[in-house]
Amino acid sequence: MKVSSILACFALAPSAVQAYNIQPNQSAAADSRRSMLQKAGALVAGGAFLGLEPNVAFASGGATAGKYTTIPIAKRRYYGRVQAAVHDFLLIGPEVVKADMSSPAVKKFFDVNSLVVVEARSQSINGQCTKKDQSCKGQEVRDSPYNDMKTSMYLLGNAFRINQQKPPDALPSVKAAKAFFKEMDAMEKRVKKGKADDKDAVGHYAAALDILDAYLDLVELPPIDSNWYEKEFSRAVG
Repeated sequence: MKVSSILACFALAPSAVQAYNIQPNQSAAADSRRSMLQKAGALVAGGAFLGLEPNVAFASGGATAGKYTTIPIAKRRYYGRVQAAVHDFLLIGPEVVKADMSSPAVKKFFDVNSLVVVEARSQSINGQCTKKDQSCKGQEVRDSPYNDMKTSMYLLGNAFRINQQKPPDALPSVKAAKAFFKEMDAMEKRVKKGKADDKDAVGHYAAALDILDAYLDLVELPPIDSNWYEKEFSRAVG
């Protein structure tokens, strides 16, 4: 299923949108998703979203934020990883909407062994293995797509600062990232239980989806419903 068809399945309840106080100039996508509330209501029983913080505000900080040399460097380092993570996040949408948290695809997104974060490197010297046991292939580093998403989103968001004296937690991009993590951490706990018909897990995913769109605007990436994330991305540094 294409990403565009996944998006039609999710939208934040009005109370959640008001709680996050998302600014109207962030993305036209947020307005279009809010028009689909009636469709999403059938998926999320009662429209209840857990763990929302009423005073989190995502002021615009993407195109208007002050530019420092850390921003272009951060883009080269983390844009690929963040875009790949968004692609993976959206891919599990069709499974999440079924509310079955025992789905292999959903579990894989949180599986700490499912993603190679660092490839194994040869420890040979000039092409020759000098070890007695001839075991010169290094060990690869693995983690979950979600954990890699958390790391790259935070590091990219931290680069978008108005001045270097501002603490990371005060940045709109970092606030958005942490709000997204809160919803997804709660969903991860539901996934570990592996229950079927878990509407709470669907609610966390739906809330995270809308927060993610706000985050992408703040770090100058395309919105979710732009079809940009239907393709795969390299996590390698650009």
